[in-house]
Amino acid sequence: MSENRTNHKKTGISFEVFPPKKDEEFENVYPILRELGSLHPDFISCTYGAGGSRAGKTIEITSFIQKELKIDAVAHITCVGFTREDLDRNCEALQKAGVNHVLALRGDRPQTMTDEQYDRREFHYAADLVRYLKGHTDLTISGACYPEKHFESPSFEEDLRRLKEKVDAGVSSLISQMFFDNDYFYRFLEKTDAMGIRVPIHAGIMPITTAGQLGTTVSLSGSSVPKKLADLIATYGDDREDMRKAGIDYAVNQIRDLLKHGVDGVHIYSMNKVKTTTEICRALQSSF
Repeated sequence: MSENRTNHKKTGISFEVFPPKKDEEFENVYPILRELGSLHPDFISCTYGAGGSRAGKTIEITSFIQKELKIDAVAHITCVGFTREDLDRNCEALQKAGVNHVLALRGDRPQTMTDEQYDRREFHYAADLVRYLKGHTDLTISGACYPEKHFESPSFEEDLRRLKEKVDAGVSSLISQMFFDNDYFYRFLEKTDAMGIRVPIHAGIMPITTAGQLGTTVSLSGSSVPKKLADLIATYGDDREDMRKAGIDYAVNQIRDLLKHGVDGVHIYSMNKVKTTTEICRALQSSF
């Protein structure tokens, strides 16, 4: 890795949360956020559903993080099902709520979207969204990146070109898709360095604490599963508590190695699991 990847301040940590799908469960998210906030992350990001569903809840959560917890809040914002007018309304609502940082994503195609609607969408790529946001708002914009390439991209090289286009459009930092083999991430950093991508890149880590979780995660992310993790699941997958402990250990060891390599940041996909996230942070307490 080049000097800009290794000679920087202490590596930061951050978390991703999501709005509960059922309204009656929504109030439960605030104690979760308070506990995660007590771990002193650099920022907390919040997702929303395909096509912008639950966007209002994302605004409520990120506003709470920003105003009540005094932690930088990053609101996910997708464009696949949005018109320019939709985006304007959403961005205005975010800024009124005190949220000034977004993670700009193309997003997954909503199941209700027809082929004709998909082909006629106003924003085809995340770079299109970034350009629009840079031209029409004063939001801080982060973006996503894929150490093993986006599953829809025809090649790793094409995915990198798209990433450079997005960064050149105005992205100030990147959060990676989850990965389970750090070598993929280090290769990715070397490639982005070679392309002149200099923004901070946060390594996305997903703790795998149940055997079933891995199948769902891989199908959604396209991340490969190293033999070490597959063997771990084969050994502990039938015992819930042993699997949870083994999954936490795997994530901790992954993060320790990333810290030794001087990564810019570690972004934990918390899945709103406070206990798991807390145990990981406590195991790494002396490292951050």
